[in-house]
Amino acid sequence: MNTRISTLKASRSAALKSRLDHPVIDTDVHVNDYAPVLEDYIAQYGGPALVDALRKALGGRFVTRDGGGKDWYQQTPEERQHPRTLRAPWWGRVTRNTYDLATYTIPALLYERLAEQGSDYSVLFPNDVLSPAAAGTEFRQPLHRALNHFHADQYRAYADRLTPVAGIPMHNPKEAIEELEFAVKTLGLKVINIPGGVRRPIAAIAEKYPKEQHPDIAKHVGYIDFYGIDSPYDYDPFWAKVVELGVPVTTHYGSQGWTGRHSISNYMFNHIGHFADGSQAFAKALFFGGVTRRFPNLRVGLLEGGADWGSHVYTHLVDRWDKRNREAVRNYDPAEVDVELLAALFEQHGGALLQGRKVDKATLVRDSLGISALPHSREPRADEIDDFALAGIEKVEDIRARWIDPFFFGSEADDRTVAAAFNSRVNPLGVKINAIWSSDVGHWDVPEFTEPLAETWDLVEQGVISSQDFRAFVFENPLRFYTEANAKFFEGTQVGEKLKSQGPKAD
Repeated sequence: MNTRISTLKASRSAALKSRLDHPVIDTDVHVNDYAPVLEDYIAQYGGPALVDALRKALGGRFVTRDGGGKDWYQQTPEERQHPRTLRAPWWGRVTRNTYDLATYTIPALLYERLAEQGSDYSVLFPNDVLSPAAAGTEFRQPLHRALNHFHADQYRAYADRLTPVAGIPMHNPKEAIEELEFAVKTLGLKVINIPGGVRRPIAAIAEKYPKEQHPDIAKHVGYIDFYGIDSPYDYDPFWAKVVELGVPVTTHYGSQGWTGRHSISNYMFNHIGHFADGSQAFAKALFFGGVTRRFPNLRVGLLEGGADWGSHVYTHLVDRWDKRNREAVRNYDPAEVDVELLAALFEQHGGALLQGRKVDKATLVRDSLGISALPHSREPRADEIDDFALAGIEKVEDIRARWIDPFFFGSEADDRTVAAAFNSRVNPLGVKINAIWSSDVGHWDVPEFTEPLAETWDLVEQGVISSQDFRAFVFENPLRFYTEANAKFFEGTQVGEKLKSQGPKAD
């Protein structure tokens, strides 16, 4: 006889939700894939070889050749030192809370328990969809296609409250467009997740040390292509297709393993701040490369890094443009020096410094700037002095339009630093950063599924954010993120029905 286990229960978040006059939209829920069913899909797309490729991509990212093919846990401390084996994330998902483990793995149970969490709609990031980019070229596309197909089928019956993202490989624009169109047009998925960068070989080194002959050098020496600037590919056709199809773009892009984040013993050393660093590089590439200028309707969600860094970068973009726009940067041009005035000042005040030397006007500017500022082999051309040229910045308001409007910053429920996003007294032009509520349930930082919404309200009660900020955080900003990309995003959902019946209320 089967006994139904009652999992629904009262929660702080459910009680809070009953008092709200607006929906709650969770932009970042992590779910697990039940491996036997997932691998059936994978096998249909590529047989056992593709299943093996997925297992390797998910489990073999931190195996090092110099360590004899061992991962971190198989190596001794001495063995880790030699190849500098990165301390990888460990115990990253909920286990002791068994109801929650089941919730993140069984779609029907997640759907049933949303009321406990207090959310009306959740965007799902299956953990496995974030990993197949690590697979080799021959497996990358079929893995993405199989995973996206599996997730579309798993959650189709729950589309009024749940939608999974489609994982899109970004190694080149053609590949990305093919998977984007399949995910959206064939599978009906409506949010995508992309890696914020692709690691590529440095041509000069790859030519000298071919990967086939020197795999360890290829593994450790390279650069990251962030698509928007200095890329060997033109990604504009991809961004154009994204806008054409009305798809919000998201990324969980981290920087573990980068310089300063490569401890061989401490995961927390590598972890804290790494999503902010990775997303910052990606977002700045889109800004400085002019992507957000050429595609003003592009909407990008930068998840798990918090929103304070969005405020930080925006403020410094404004400050630096003020000092180094194409006119202001002339303040530092050696050609602007009044040599006659400089020589006269040396003659008048530089006796002790000159110690009997005669001022040489021909080299005076060079000599005054000091050894650390010796001139380059040539002075930069007019088209090389404006770092803001591709972004098309002519006034401060352009920075607001190309940084504030397109970017939305995923902050976790208990992240007190989200206050920076709403601090219009600090942010230039009195703006607020687009912080979006990203509970991150399913990962280690949320041991209890039902707590995040209540934890965010705790910030209101503690005076960290206002009730108006809370509303913007959990509802208005997420709503804008999805509907500014696709006005019909919430059609057929419970959020859409609520909006039709009551309409969003102004602050």
